[in-house]
Amino acid sequence: MKYCCILIISVLFSLTVFGQSKGIISGKIIDADTKQPVDYATISVYKSGSTSPFNGASSDAKGGFKISNIPDGTYRVTVDFLGYQRQTIDNVTVANGANKSIGTIILSPAQTTLKDVNIVAKAPVVENKIDKMVYNTANDLTAQGGVAIDVLKKVPQVSVDIDGNVELQGNSNIRFLINGKPSSIFGSSLADALQSIPASQIKSIEVITSPGAKYDATGTGGIINIVLKDSKVQGINGTVNLSAGTRLENGSFNLNARKGNFGAGVFFSGNEQLSSTTHTRTTRQSYNDSRDSLTNLLQNGDGKFKRGGYQSGVNFQWDLSKHDNLTGSVGFNHFSNTNTSITNQDQQILGLPSNNLLSDISSIRNSASRFNAHSTDWSLDYKHTFKKEGQELEILYNSSYGKNTSYYSQEQDYLTGGYPSSGSMSNNPGRDHETNISIDYTQPFSKAFTLETGAKAVLEDLNNSVATDTLFNDGSYVPNANQTYSFNYDRKIYAGYVSGSFQLFNDFLEGKAGLRYERTVTNADFPGTQIPGYNTFAPSFTVLHKFGKNQSQSIKFSYSYRIERPDYGDLNPFYNISDPHNISTGNPNLKPEIGHNYELGYSKSFDSGSNISASAFYRHNTDDIQSLTTFYSVLDIGGTEYSNVALSQRYNIGSQTGVGLNLYGSVPVGKLSLRSNIQLGSRSNSTPGLATVTGFAYRANLNASYQFPHNLVGEVFGNYNSSQKGIQGERPAFGFYNIAFRKQFMEKKLSLGLTMANPFNQYVKQTTTTNGANFNQSSLREVPYRSFGISLNYKFGKLEFKKNKEDNGDQSVPQDQGGK
Repeated sequence: MKYCCILIISVLFSLTVFGQSKGIISGKIIDADTKQPVDYATISVYKSGSTSPFNGASSDAKGGFKISNIPDGTYRVTVDFLGYQRQTIDNVTVANGANKSIGTIILSPAQTTLKDVNIVAKAPVVENKIDKMVYNTANDLTAQGGVAIDVLKKVPQVSVDIDGNVELQGNSNIRFLINGKPSSIFGSSLADALQSIPASQIKSIEVITSPGAKYDATGTGGIINIVLKDSKVQGINGTVNLSAGTRLENGSFNLNARKGNFGAGVFFSGNEQLSSTTHTRTTRQSYNDSRDSLTNLLQNGDGKFKRGGYQSGVNFQWDLSKHDNLTGSVGFNHFSNTNTSITNQDQQILGLPSNNLLSDISSIRNSASRFNAHSTDWSLDYKHTFKKEGQELEILYNSSYGKNTSYYSQEQDYLTGGYPSSGSMSNNPGRDHETNISIDYTQPFSKAFTLETGAKAVLEDLNNSVATDTLFNDGSYVPNANQTYSFNYDRKIYAGYVSGSFQLFNDFLEGKAGLRYERTVTNADFPGTQIPGYNTFAPSFTVLHKFGKNQSQSIKFSYSYRIERPDYGDLNPFYNISDPHNISTGNPNLKPEIGHNYELGYSKSFDSGSNISASAFYRHNTDDIQSLTTFYSVLDIGGTEYSNVALSQRYNIGSQTGVGLNLYGSVPVGKLSLRSNIQLGSRSNSTPGLATVTGFAYRANLNASYQFPHNLVGEVFGNYNSSQKGIQGERPAFGFYNIAFRKQFMEKKLSLGLTMANPFNQYVKQTTTTNGANFNQSSLREVPYRSFGISLNYKFGKLEFKKNKEDNGDQSVPQDQGGK
């Protein structure tokens, strides 16, 4: 792989001899009334006769702009900013690679109400940038009325199974962020957290498969940043979203206000997944240690599941001066789920080798489980920009405090005489507190080189307690001292990084390279747990070359070193015994997983609006964290013996290697728009003491939308995930299809949507196999998936776009936070 990297960079370097001298178009934009600079205006460059721009930029805080890589020729330049009249400059000629200045461009502002705003241009659904891919959700119809999981199913390189488990390029160890910041809501139950964020609140999803040194090294799979909607325009405005359906109901409310240098917002959203029944059938064959008997276990059950949650928060943005900006937010999150089930069980024990029946025990098990989590997140971000363009200092404080509780109860009554009823109940409250303090500094030394450096401290404190009661023969529950304990886990991470952005060979090659150092210190008070401190050096680099007509093609190569530290759910030694034959627990002795990620990507955009991209990836993880199931004829937990048990627990199992290819394309055909994503690859697991397992898997989807007359849009989305071999069995395949329509009224202030998921199939059938040295198991689940829904969206308020006349000059508007 090292020689492959050297070869690719050498080839790119050798191509410079064919490079053409490129020019620059520059200028400055000011407000016609205030004479102040207009920042964040959009400048677009068009070839003669073309209706689509091939290059462009945004103006900086001083109103200036420079657009490089302009071949010799004559162009048309347009300047746009929301609330201002467009300015067009024709016959802009670039010759001999010179800098062509078009001087000062004066924009005439306007003041209007929301109903007069008509935004024609829109961001593409998928944007490929040097360090990330962005999926914009504004026109995602089939996810309307849904939750974050529904949006993630459509994001390239991301796959989601029927239970809401997410993988990025085939790796499930993903660092999830909200607005670039961590939240304890993800630590307790990722699937539940993603089910509690309404799709209507999401502005975009950023996928970072090879994070740079500025980002935390956490997450061998990469980073997924969920960017929530906000508003930075003047005036008071908001939105209301309501959805009702056969399986999911949700609603959200946003209100934003901005006057002069200060803006604030408040939001609330809530959702409920209505109660649904899943049918299960499990068969297991197992041998005792001496292999002189065989046990057949059959379980048939029905489980009713219900989930709900809400989010709320306030935020503000305050431009203290033209160089100083302060933003802050407080968020409140809650989600919960309940599950009740009744299971018929039949256990037969056969003597070997004669297969004579030794016992046949029938029973009925009633069980229930509950989980709920609360978290509060708050952050304060100060940013100072200097007179030199691009030079800035940022200080961020972010803290998240979570409280969660897991509870289960189960009672098993025997239909076969001579066996008393058995049962237990357990309560597991816990807390999760994480604080992040970081400082980042950016120093541009020249147009071709910018240096970034910073430091960060992450302070994590996890603790919980377990109280278990056991059913006695007299029908009473009494405390079980052997299954009552506490678990405290304290982790501190101290980090520093240096990173450089560069342009080489007359802008032929651009890239980023950096090194991050992290020191991890961990303390755990659980018996038998001792985790030494360790150092992590995480290098990363990305190089990008643009070429072809109008720089419409690019090739990118990247590498990143990643680490996956076990989270709350992995570490918690709490035993979930809601099913005494299938028990799960955490592992406080887990070591971090180490990942090496390589990626080679290509993208091309066409004048017609079509674009394609392809990326090949190679991932190698050591000390790979995965769940293993071990069968016990008899398992002793705190002095209580459980028979015929499959125990699932997380372990560092060895190494995992993944190789794959991701293909994405979008094509507009008149009023029809088509998008498709295909991901395929092979994953190999090498585990000491077990055979190496290699499995091929693929995922494919197709999205088609059509613009009907009278502001009516229709969309169809279909997705299929193939089965995947694992270290102990096979993950089932999963397919679904969605249909949606949206009609806009009242000059597009009001929209009404209809959605259907799997309208012709009530259930999705899932068959999972698991096997070990002395057992094999097959489980069939029939999961209800069909749903119908209706959604309503209303925008209100007055937007004032006139630029303020300020003595201190231009105002810098903070951009969305990146993942750190």
